[in-house]
Amino acid sequence: MVKLEQRSWSERTVWQLEQSGLHPLLARLYAARGIQTATQMSTRMEDLIPPEALKGLRDASELLATAIMQGQRICVVADYDADGATACAVAVRGLRLLGAQTDRVSYFVPDRFRLGYGLTPAIVDLVAKDPQGRPDLLVTVDNGIASIDGVAHANALGMKVVITDHHLPGSTLPDAMAIVNPNQPGCDFPSKNLAGVGVMLYTLMGVRQTLRQGGWPAAEQANLGTLLDLVALGTIADVVPLDSNNRILVANGLARIRQRRCQPGILALYAVAGKPPDRAQSTDLGFLLGPRLNAAGRMDDMRIGIRCLLTDDMGEALKLAQELDRLNLTRRSVEATMKSDAASILNNLDIHATAGVSLYDPRWHVGVVGILAGRIKEQLHRPTIVFAGDGNGEIKGSGRSIPGLHLRDALDHLTKLYPDLILKFGGHAMAAGLTIRERDFPRFQQVFDELVDQLLPLEARQQSLAIDGALGEGDLNLNSARLLAEGIWGQGFPAPVFANRFQILESRLLQDKHLKLTVGSGSQRIDAIRFNDTTIPTAEDTLAYVLDINHYNGVERPQLRIEAIVPG
Repeated sequence: MVKLEQRSWSERTVWQLEQSGLHPLLARLYAARGIQTATQMSTRMEDLIPPEALKGLRDASELLATAIMQGQRICVVADYDADGATACAVAVRGLRLLGAQTDRVSYFVPDRFRLGYGLTPAIVDLVAKDPQGRPDLLVTVDNGIASIDGVAHANALGMKVVITDHHLPGSTLPDAMAIVNPNQPGCDFPSKNLAGVGVMLYTLMGVRQTLRQGGWPAAEQANLGTLLDLVALGTIADVVPLDSNNRILVANGLARIRQRRCQPGILALYAVAGKPPDRAQSTDLGFLLGPRLNAAGRMDDMRIGIRCLLTDDMGEALKLAQELDRLNLTRRSVEATMKSDAASILNNLDIHATAGVSLYDPRWHVGVVGILAGRIKEQLHRPTIVFAGDGNGEIKGSGRSIPGLHLRDALDHLTKLYPDLILKFGGHAMAAGLTIRERDFPRFQQVFDELVDQLLPLEARQQSLAIDGALGEGDLNLNSARLLAEGIWGQGFPAPVFANRFQILESRLLQDKHLKLTVGSGSQRIDAIRFNDTTIPTAEDTLAYVLDINHYNGVERPQLRIEAIVPG
């Protein structure tokens, strides 16, 4: 059973926020998320952290500025997820905005299934054989901080490398000409939470400044703000914490989308998702656009997604977005089969005696294991790693963690205890990837469980849901729902969840798996929906819910999206 945990806030802070002009409901919610002053909620671009504190930015800026002015060939080497795709589009569009010749800027995104992640020697060889000519400069986006061998190989072939990344580094850094990564040792940049696309935007800001100092004409007119819709999408889709700096980036990107001043590819993705961009919310980027973009890298080739984000032709963007939508439907079908397989395996698992979950089936799709790991993590509230095979004796895993266990550090700890077990790994606190030998899976399953049991506190294994108290009758309305919908919510700054008891006035099933309710609070009647659960609550139960908006036939109504039912 889910345990509800009430967020706390200072009434004095709430009062101070109200006095600065914030709506009383928002003042309470922001205070509960650590906001002390209204200036911390600024969305002005002028309040963005200046780029100068990023270690390596000056060297990277000079290299890229020189390459632009001298007409050198630049190749952007991307990752195959939404952050990597948006970072690639930002890099290519941004370099061209700054005056790089169109035919001198190319990009390469590896095939997840054949080439894997990062700038490897094999990828360097492929890039070096570009029919248009060998690049003079390689720029990694959302990868590269662990690419020691790949950078060395590029150096040997006479290609310079600039790394832009946000992943945690290992004990040794690649010998690149420049590294821009807020998480590298010695970097004083205040925000460590930039996504890969955010790091690339900051790099372009540095390049623009260098070019302006050199009197480069294109840099004077270059408006990098036109890239903020892409930055917002990559930031939300990569589930990085929304600190104040990231909230500024996302808020301004969403503003451009709502005004339809965004890339045709973003408009096309909204079109196939069936939602008008005028009502763009941060949750759309994570649950509507992000999965469609990610589907290209998971099921086929991320070049489809990058082409969608790079084209200026709306017709082409729509065709590519429709292909992304089709791939996402395929992904959902594959995921459903894998979830069914996993359920059979989990039936034999004693979750109370299991700290860390590892699953493997040779039939599973390597592009979907991360999603399945996330689903199982949510279901069991345990760190979970799901593996799929490559047919060559190795299996690739994708893991998701819960608060209380830093997954990348746990894998690093395992490599020290068992040096021959993990072939390679990388990632964040909440998500990581790794490769092991297929024959070693039973051993990995055992030692991962044992290590998590040592590292994960017992209290962290109890699934909990943080709530923002109850909503009074005066706030259970469309105005409050609209107010919340305009907020910038996400990882580290979660969307509000409230908890009340209600009268259950009506109930019915949708598609035999969703519960539709009408509930009452005093004189108030309001619709509610509970997805993938048909349990009808009673008036004694507490409903934890998100106050949402239901759009139907051009009419907007407030609606509760039930997140949990806690027996009274």
